[in-house]
Amino acid sequence: MRSHPVAIAFALAMLSAPAAAAEPASVPYAMPETETWDMTSADGQAFRIFVSRPSAPAPEGGYPILYVLDGNAMFAGFAEARRIQSFGSSGIDKMIVVGVGHPGEQIYDGRRMFDFTAPIETPALKQAYAGHQSGGRDRFVKFLLDELRPAIGQRYAVSPYWQSLYGHSLGGLFALHVLYSRPGAFRTIIAASPSIWWDNQSILAEEAAFRAQIEKTPGTGKASSLLLMAGEREDEGNIAGDTKALAERMAALSGQGLRSDFIMLDDETHISVPSRSVTATLRAAARQR
Repeated sequence: MRSHPVAIAFALAMLSAPAAAAEPASVPYAMPETETWDMTSADGQAFRIFVSRPSAPAPEGGYPILYVLDGNAMFAGFAEARRIQSFGSSGIDKMIVVGVGHPGEQIYDGRRMFDFTAPIETPALKQAYAGHQSGGRDRFVKFLLDELRPAIGQRYAVSPYWQSLYGHSLGGLFALHVLYSRPGAFRTIIAASPSIWWDNQSILAEEAAFRAQIEKTPGTGKASSLLLMAGEREDEGNIAGDTKALAERMAALSGQGLRSDFIMLDDETHISVPSRSVTATLRAAARQR
């Protein structure tokens, strides 16, 4: 039986053709100039710590340092924004960013509500969040100041003075609590879209006590500066309006030494504010505001 010429040609071509290239193996992406580890607090709470640091030696006195809450969600954006600034002359890259998050792959871990809030008092809010814990904010303050900060100071050359804290939403509410309850603990507090509405605006009582303290002892106001940000389209809980009103109240304390600034981010919503707030936050933390 004679073979068909086309069949023979096809067979020879297949024999002589190179083998199909294997699919390249994929590997996890490691962000340059970063590292991460898990840390357990003295009271047994597990946290994931993310660090972005320059490769160059630290300046005299140490690097400015920025602590970013909700590290799982926020750290990557801050880390790459810091690193890319090395191509310019702003100097923003010459700082350390520390993200504070939780083990796991969730963008927002359910434990954040416990870390950022006081015990809920409003019955309707208790019912709405019946499946979630609240009330751990002072334990979290203790972890940040008494455990994490010394650990970072042992690992990296950081300035003990130029230290900043950034929080968004409930994290922004927590940042305000730190300012009001521990003035001077951080040189700069950045509160983006703070959830002032939370628990029937209970944070306003802390603000009133803080304002009274500044008016009584003006030097208290010089201990920290405040940067507030909100999105123009943040209608949830009147976040934009509440943040603007807070900024106006804080501006009135400038005569007592408190430096405060407010940025309204045009056309941004609650979920888009963090990405727009990165550069202004880095500038504030790097003393460029």
